Amino acid sequence: MRGGGRWFGLHAAPDHPARTGELMKIGIIGAGNIGGNLTRRLTALGHEVSVANSRGPETLADLAKETGATPVAVTEAARGAEVVVVTVPLKNVADLPAGLLDGAAKDFVLIETGNYYPQQRDGRIAEIEDEGLTESGWSQRRLGHPVVKAFNGTYAEDILALHRPAGAPDRVALPVAGDDAAAKETVRALIDELGFDTVDAGGIEDSWRQQPGTPVYGLRAGTDAVVKALAEASPVRQDAFKG
Repeated sequence: MRGGGRWFGLHAAPDHPARTGELMKIGIIGAGNIGGNLTRRLTALGHEVSVANSRGPETLADLAKETGATPVAVTEAARGAEVVVVTVPLKNVADLPAGLLDGAAKDFVLIETGNYYPQQRDGRIAEIEDEGLTESGWSQRRLGHPVVKAFNGTYAEDILALHRPAGAPDRVALPVAGDDAAAKETVRALIDELGFDTVDAGGIEDSWRQQPGTPVYGLRAGTDAVVKALAEASPVRQDAFKG
């Protein structure tokens, strides 16, 4: 799973073009720091956003009033969505309701932002510790749909504060991993619209390179520095992130 090699970088678009520049229906599951700020930015860009949390839509009234997003139950968040974002604590992915993604648009894209903190929050997950699954590979297995890993090492406040126009010298780059080339390009186009560059960090089996404790995790830097940080990642999980 955790092989070496230089496989990431800025790749050409796949045969199926990304949904570049389109206004989309987006479902966000999780209204914490990342989910809340993605809701703020995506609605500001004109996307139609439905947002859900574990406590019920009535608890999202303030966010809805601020942004114009539609608060919904978790089971309704993906309905009709072209992009679904799951941004909940990793341990909670297994508790998400069956049929969560039923009713999403054809060929929808699933983004997951999770991180595994076994000592601090999540407890030991055997499939990650013993089978060697990446964190996103575990989430993908639980969700039953290919995922694109993004925003997991992004500070929530940066989503609001660090977005820059394309070509700006201080534009920050984010790593993006996933197995579905078209889905990954859609996510990269959306992140570009949000005001950040991206680096293709490989497939889900390669996504350990952007997990907690790696050089790219939390890095606020441009494309070249992100490529370098991904290349320098070690496959050995740091003790602080072992269960």
